[in-house]
Amino acid sequence: MDAKYKILVTGGAGFIGANFIIDQIKNYNNSIFNIDKLTYASSLKSLKEVEDNSNYKFIKGDIVDSSLIKKILKEYNPDYTINFAAESHVDKSIHKPQDFINSNIVGVSNLLINLNEYYRNNKANLNKNFRFLQVSTDEVYGSLKFNQPPFTEESVFNPSSPYSASKAASDLLVKAWNITYKFPVITTHCSNNYGPYQFSEKLIPLVIIHCILEKKIPVYGTGRNIRDWINVKDHCNALNNILMNGSIGETYNIGGNTEKSILEVINIICNILNNLKPRKNG
Repeated sequence: MDAKYKILVTGGAGFIGANFIIDQIKNYNNSIFNIDKLTYASSLKSLKEVEDNSNYKFIKGDIVDSSLIKKILKEYNPDYTINFAAESHVDKSIHKPQDFINSNIVGVSNLLINLNEYYRNNKANLNKNFRFLQVSTDEVYGSLKFNQPPFTEESVFNPSSPYSASKAASDLLVKAWNITYKFPVITTHCSNNYGPYQFSEKLIPLVIIHCILEKKIPVYGTGRNIRDWINVKDHCNALNNILMNGSIGETYNIGGNTEKSILEVINIICNILNNLKPRKNG
């Protein structure tokens, strides 16, 4: 059966991107062109179940490479583009901020420039719902304190790390391209994800690994920062709905309505593992 839509996915070998691609191929019969530079946090093993699917194509490359982006757009003529490509670890952004500026700001600006040119030159032949979806994070809003109401789409950006600042900057570029060039964009801000294929540096898999190895659990700051948590599969369902049905120029916040502090999440994991794999010493 022929694919329904052609979707260019950037950063599709990462945690959320891989789950999105698998969902699109298995459940929606869409054709996926995945560009990823395969950093330490990316893995093609996550995409093993679709790597031989006729609706899947992998291209190794960096979104800052303008000539490569032009070539991909010309060759595959995508109906939609969704950007997952990003450096996303807060601690690493503190030690190597330039990597985050390069990927999250320069890379996104390169996508916008080339996609806008592609859109202008091929507008008559493109799917009428063509749009660029920027997948961002609720960390652009800063941190919630105890008893504070959840963030909304109208919340003011208040980034507190080079990571969140670089994502906020890219989000503003996306908005500017919509206002200045009438380029069809949508932005999403999602809370903390968890689920299959998540890289081991992230909180939940990190805590599980440290518990199993009976090592000290690292805690960022005081551990009292409150975050909302959502299963990656629920996030991908929301992204598909927004990509296909969302309003151009809009921002959508995606969350699981499950707000817990870092320490609460750690305690939940420890309690589960106490039942599943109790320590020999009790």
